[in-house]
Amino acid sequence: MGNNITLAFDTSLDKMYVTLTEDNKLLDSRTVLNHDEKYHSAFLISTIKEVLKDNHLKPKDINLIATNIGPGSFTGIRACTTTARIMAQQLGCKAIGISSLEILSKLTDNNAAVALDARKQKAYLYIDNEIKGAIGLEQVKDLCKGKNVITDDKLLPLLGGISYQQTQAPLGEILAKLAVEQAQNSDCDWRKLKPLYIQPPPMG
Repeated sequence: MGNNITLAFDTSLDKMYVTLTEDNKLLDSRTVLNHDEKYHSAFLISTIKEVLKDNHLKPKDINLIATNIGPGSFTGIRACTTTARIMAQQLGCKAIGISSLEILSKLTDNNAAVALDARKQKAYLYIDNEIKGAIGLEQVKDLCKGKNVITDDKLLPLLGGISYQQTQAPLGEILAKLAVEQAQNSDCDWRKLKPLYIQPPPMG
């Protein structure tokens, strides 16, 4: 194996994925759905172990850990950022977080606008390569006019465009590629890896 092994994983969105690359070459990619009463993040550690074992790698072989820092499921964001921080600390490797909004913007070749449901008649908006925050839906609709839009099933009827939930997009590969690119200009200290909570968790 080469010296540039990247482990990328995400439990923030509707599916969990774990991806392993070597020098931007895909070695493995797994997708896990919710099972019965268990949210998919419950299977993160076991899936990471399986991926490494099946590719004859050990945790110490990992050079870079990449994870989705949100927005998304609050439970999922906590799970993947905590796992990434602990693994990077224990292994002494680099770690970097990428926003789900930036990841999804790469589903098309033209850096589409991304709008995800934020509840309370708001959407998390990423437009012109910038996170705008949680914005009212009518304003989001105006800002997205004339642009290619990546969204979710809930906002698709309002905004049009493409719902990422209806694609088979290789989100893990996109995350890994972004991480490798951004790691070149970052010290990737695990202490700097923090969840992206644009608004507080729902109560109750």
